[in-house]
Amino acid sequence: MDVKMIAVAGRNVRVATTKSSPGSLPLFFFNGIGASLELIRGFADEMGTLGIGIVIFDVPGTGGSSAPSSPYRLSWLAKLANDVLNRLGIDGQVDVCGVSWGGALAQEFTHRYPERVRRLLLAATSAGAVSIPGRLSVLSKLFSRRRYADPNYMAHIGGEIYGGKVRGNAKLMHQYMEFLRPPNAVGYFLQLLALVGWTSAHWLRTLRQPTLVMTGTDDPIIPVLNGRLLAKLIPHARLVKIEDGHLFLLTSARECGPIIAQFLNDRSPERKQHMLKWRSLLGRVFKASKSNCVLSERS
Repeated sequence: MDVKMIAVAGRNVRVATTKSSPGSLPLFFFNGIGASLELIRGFADEMGTLGIGIVIFDVPGTGGSSAPSSPYRLSWLAKLANDVLNRLGIDGQVDVCGVSWGGALAQEFTHRYPERVRRLLLAATSAGAVSIPGRLSVLSKLFSRRRYADPNYMAHIGGEIYGGKVRGNAKLMHQYMEFLRPPNAVGYFLQLLALVGWTSAHWLRTLRQPTLVMTGTDDPIIPVLNGRLLAKLIPHARLVKIEDGHLFLLTSARECGPIIAQFLNDRSPERKQHMLKWRSLLGRVFKASKSNCVLSERS
């Protein structure tokens, strides 16, 4: 990862990039709540072996990015994300991936900047306020950033809140904890606040990007039904279930990598959309010609 600080909209934002193979688009990655960019190193390495480069930034108040000075909505953060791309000199399309809290931001970004997004990947996430909630005993533990700041506490509750492969696997939980960096207290609270009342359910049907929805079969935070709901509401979406928990992009990176690469490299959706555009255009031309013929006969 090439990590650096950049100035965006009057604030310091910490970003990281990895190289893409020639001809492939970067994967713009939106992280989970409170998570810094180091957390996805293993995933980024796996995608790098498949020729897919990553662009990621620390949300204000996490990692090395300066804390926000006031509350914000996801629409503001989506604009900041677009400004990050511009600041990096990326003025064309990207593929977008969002995990958990970052999945909401990925949806918002795609909704507000559709011309920017070629394909959308949503992992372990939901449609927001209208989603099916996880276990209350688990969700109550997410309201505090203690899990990031207290390694012993994280080791104690990790298996319970994340499920999947980290259940009862102290070694795997320790590997995950090595990349944790405690978020700023205010920054974490404002991330939570940004989601209050937010939902994408009423506009998901307007998304036209091919979308891959991935969900863990043992995810205490985001139940599988949320993935099914997203895949049903987004027109060009398909659902893939991973035999793992909430952290499957990290703990099952080798299994997920080829699935994601195949989705990103598949050109059939673009060909289909191209054919539909031509069919629509030819239909309008034929209809106009037919109308002209009728007018000529009448005159």
